[in-house]
Amino acid sequence: MANKVLRTEEEIKDFVRGCTFLGTGGGGHPEDGLKQLLDAYREGNKIKWCDVSELPDDAMTICAYGMGSIAPQTPENVEEMKSLGLVEEPVKDKLVAAIEEMEKYTGKKIEIIAPLEIGGANTPTPVAAAARMGIKVVDGDYSGGRAIPEITQTTPHLNGESMIPLVSVDQWGNTCIIKKAVNNWVAEKIGKLISILAYGRLAGNATYLLQANVMKKLVVPGSLSKAFEIGKLIRTARESGKNPVEVVREFTSGWLLFKGKVSKRETEDREGYYWGINTIEGSDDFSGRTFKIFFKNENHISWLDDKPFVTSPDLICVVNYETGEPISNPSMEVEDKVAVLGVRANEVFKSKTAIEELGPKHFGYKDIKYTPIEKIIE
Repeated sequence: MANKVLRTEEEIKDFVRGCTFLGTGGGGHPEDGLKQLLDAYREGNKIKWCDVSELPDDAMTICAYGMGSIAPQTPENVEEMKSLGLVEEPVKDKLVAAIEEMEKYTGKKIEIIAPLEIGGANTPTPVAAAARMGIKVVDGDYSGGRAIPEITQTTPHLNGESMIPLVSVDQWGNTCIIKKAVNNWVAEKIGKLISILAYGRLAGNATYLLQANVMKKLVVPGSLSKAFEIGKLIRTARESGKNPVEVVREFTSGWLLFKGKVSKRETEDREGYYWGINTIEGSDDFSGRTFKIFFKNENHISWLDDKPFVTSPDLICVVNYETGEPISNPSMEVEDKVAVLGVRANEVFKSKTAIEELGPKHFGYKDIKYTPIEKIIE
């Protein structure tokens, strides 16, 4: 791991591509993440991150991210926004606005941003916010190098840190501060209710205000650099005529779980999350077989021929099987030609407590027990 500066627009696109892959179908809209990061770069800001070992222990850190459903907007949504007067979007950078509100409320100067997760929007946007504010962002995240739907599925929560205070600012400028909550689960639910007004574009949140010496014990290091390498590998493999899916599988020490065509999508925008099941009909070596993926923003449970297969906390990543380009759940369409890759979860998320928060039973599938991907494949 080392400090990294993204010096070209191509490198920025590589980074967002890799973040989208590790986002396992969620982590926000890559289009939003790419726009924020390119805009910050074109404004003349330096796009970079820092190795965790080089950050001062006494600096204050904040976790900044987007919260809410990633469901695509519908004509009904658009009409509802108009009826509420939500037309103009005056907030240029929701994360910057949320961090500034946190500083005002607490009286503490924030010097470092710790990304919540790795995803197409929720990693580029804190990097962009740090660039605009002239502060640092750490090469690491609180979700083990993947995206998650609930903030209670992160290392600070698993280690007893409070989410309070929590600041939320949406693109319209609606600003809320949660000053007190019974616990993190309640704070998460309140935050999701507030984020509904973002209408699928995510509210900008700031939480987990921690001193850097605490952050260093909780962050999973190197995940931004890993995302950049994955995104670059996909592009360069295509350019050199190699199979990008196989190149990424090898780089991540993962497995090809399935290959085929998306035949059915069942989706729902509910409770501040994008829910659904994607069905894929097999091709080539998987011809005649069926693969299903349940998602709650991110992919969490899979079935091979209707039998439980790989689940969270292990990663279920969907890509175009010809180009290797990662596909987020809001962007997936019937007839898409896809490959599904499985990647081991970070060891931090293999504990009993972590599996209770991120395993199948947490998502309502009480009859499915988490089994590590390597044991399933064996």
